[in-house]
Amino acid sequence: MAVSRSWSSDVPAARRRKLFTVAEANRALPLVRLIVRDIVSTHAHAADLHARLEVRLPAPQRGSIEEGLEREVDRLNDLVDELKAVGCELKDYRSGLVDFVGQHAGREICLCWQIGESHVGHWHELHTGFSDRQPVSKLRK
Repeated sequence: MAVSRSWSSDVPAARRRKLFTVAEANRALPLVRLIVRDIVSTHAHAADLHARLEVRLPAPQRGSIEEGLEREVDRLNDLVDELKAVGCELKDYRSGLVDFVGQHAGREICLCWQIGESHVGHWHELHTGFSDRQPVSKLRK
């Protein structure tokens, strides 16, 4: 396959990111699926709590909801950090869209996956997004 794994050597070590092959991204999916499932669920719960704050509530009830929302936001941040530690990037909290940075023909690309997909089967250029996804089979040349 033309997608290769390496570390970007032209950026400082603290900013280097892992470059995935399609196979490596697919091997990471069992863990990524769990994290992203929790992100989507936590985000939905936080959004619900936030919507409840839009309604006039007595101060004690409002305080309880605010505390719950703060816990959910902290949890969400922890989950996103966990996902970053794997080496991929969350693109959408609601759909569970994730990009794994890869490389093809000497340039970085995004290998793209979202909840409901069985494997990493699409890619797009770094400067484009979901609507420009193409099958990974087009990477083989």
